[in-house]
Amino acid sequence: MSTININIRIEKSIKEHAEGIFNKLGINMTTAINMFLRTSIRENGIPFDLKLDVPNETTIEAIKEGKKIMEDPTSPRYSSMEDLKSALEI
Repeated sequence: MSTININIRIEKSIKEHAEGIFNKLGINMTTAINMFLRTSIRENGIPFDLKLDVPNETTIEAIKEGKKIMEDPTSPRYSSMEDLKSALEI
């Protein structure tokens, strides 16, 4: 089996954090990257889910409620944090 060297750029803190995890697992960075690449080949794709940060149902409902409040001209408005705190009795 012949090998080649590859160079990648990554933030120093990410590399160090990953190395710490791999060391605890008893492997080095090269082994971890080889595992990732071999698994990618075996699965014919990225070996983990790639997802957009989609808000959950609770967050979606909170966004809808916030928009509804903003569109309601009878909703209270505050021009300063002091006015809001006073209204909340903080």
